[in-house]
Amino acid sequence: SDGSRACVRYGINPEQIQGEALSYHLAGVLGMQERLPPLALALVEARGRQWEPVREELRGSHWAEGAVVSLTRWVDNLTAVVAPAPWGAEAGAGRRLRPLSAGELDGLPASQLVELVQWSDLILFDYLTANFDRLVSNLFSLQWDPRVMRRATSNLLRGPDGGLVFLDNEAGLVHGYRLLAMWDPYNEPLLRSVCVFREGTARRVAELHRRRSAAAELRRRYRAREPLWARLGFLSERQAELLQARVDFVHRHIAHCRAQ
Repeated sequence: SDGSRACVRYGINPEQIQGEALSYHLAGVLGMQERLPPLALALVEARGRQWEPVREELRGSHWAEGAVVSLTRWVDNLTAVVAPAPWGAEAGAGRRLRPLSAGELDGLPASQLVELVQWSDLILFDYLTANFDRLVSNLFSLQWDPRVMRRATSNLLRGPDGGLVFLDNEAGLVHGYRLLAMWDPYNEPLLRSVCVFREGTARRVAELHRRRSAAAELRRRYRAREPLWARLGFLSERQAELLQARVDFVHRHIAHCRAQ
């Protein structure tokens, strides 16, 4: 009604929409929700008022009536993003990913430090959700494309304000947790390559570790803010345990960085 635009996503499998929604609300739990476009769930209702302006497009889509879809705010003027060092240059040279040293950090201007902590938020977020469909997929592609790290990072763009925008998080928490054996050999070294963290992110990780409350806080936020949550359900008990275990791993890594 106000002329704003949204991106509507219909999942081939409902767990894609579940993963997208849960990842969005986990970002809220972590205090990094500004990095993801605002999201809400909706029902496909061909005769409903909400769908009236796009009824013809909906008819041609063959989407199932009553299916749950995600609506995300449309963001204009996004631009591609290439991974900075050490994730770009180090990986591209075939060397092991390593954290930046204190000496290297001392010489960086504030603008680059701001950029680095956004990347560390991204890497931490993708580790917690086991999302392989972003920087990790680029690292995986190095085996046949040695220049891939010099190209745009998958599902990551830069907004008009210069901030990173984490897009397409459907692989997180559900699909990604089924494929840990395949993708953790990439996700874990990537996390270990980061020793620069935003203070607020480190604090939230410490709280979730101390209270062992990662899944409980995610569930509370998801249920309170998403009226359609029950149609998709929440994490299984095993998935909830995996989320907490990954929070604990990140907390130990941050403690290790502090000790260095």
